[in-house]
Amino acid sequence: MFASACLCATYSATGQWVNHPTPGAPRTKDGKVNLSAPAPRAANGKPDLSGLWQVDPTPLEEMTRLVGDDIGALAVPGDDPRQFSKYVFNILADFKPEESPLRPEFREFVGKRAQTAGADIPTTRCLPGGIPFTSFLPFPAKFIQTPGLLVMLFEIDNTLRQVYTDGRKHPEDPQPLWLGYSVGKWEGDTLIIDTVGFNDKSWLDGFGHPHSESLHVTERFRRRDFGHLDVQITLDDPKVYTKPFTIKASHHLLPDTDILENYCAENEKDRRHL
Repeated sequence: MFASACLCATYSATGQWVNHPTPGAPRTKDGKVNLSAPAPRAANGKPDLSGLWQVDPTPLEEMTRLVGDDIGALAVPGDDPRQFSKYVFNILADFKPEESPLRPEFREFVGKRAQTAGADIPTTRCLPGGIPFTSFLPFPAKFIQTPGLLVMLFEIDNTLRQVYTDGRKHPEDPQPLWLGYSVGKWEGDTLIIDTVGFNDKSWLDGFGHPHSESLHVTERFRRRDFGHLDVQITLDDPKVYTKPFTIKASHHLLPDTDILENYCAENEKDRRHL
């Protein structure tokens, strides 16, 4: 059984600025945003990733197979695991247990974490979710693409991530950070984001899979059309995993709305129940 939905219980308060039309969005005759229209382009000819994005949920049939037939019973107000990505629970969901790349010496450690059903995850103490965990939570992220910089604003905990596309290199001796240091470059219409310099405090998922400061994350972002973003993430951490592994996810655009501020500790009433 996977970790309970309570690992996300502190995230139930969220809201958007609704019904404000997205400027320049292509629309159908009935006024709805045409999500199948071609992806917009920036001044340099590359796809413009700007927009409000949210990860697609894992199909219910697959989620039921992974979590169990009682998945609906795990739902609490504001949190329904049927609307989650499977990677929120288990970053290694695509692996059979006997094929897991997790090094044997960490398996008992992860098992103990999983038994707490997310109560010890850093986010329950209002700490950052980290990469890639934050991007798999069912809450929007606002991308703002400018020349030389892609900014990601995550509504979930007001996390700010900066991806530099101005040609700079990683710091030679980086101070370990929750989100690391991200630089990006274009390969055709795909933005490749290379991130290093993590601390070892965040969890990769609610199940409790850890990482070390040697974690190296490579993300590939491709805006398939106006309303869909395909993301491929490769995680390489030789201290904790026997080999690099790759996961894929799609994100959908949330047009005509916006993010609002959201502070984990403000009016928080969930932690005492974990």
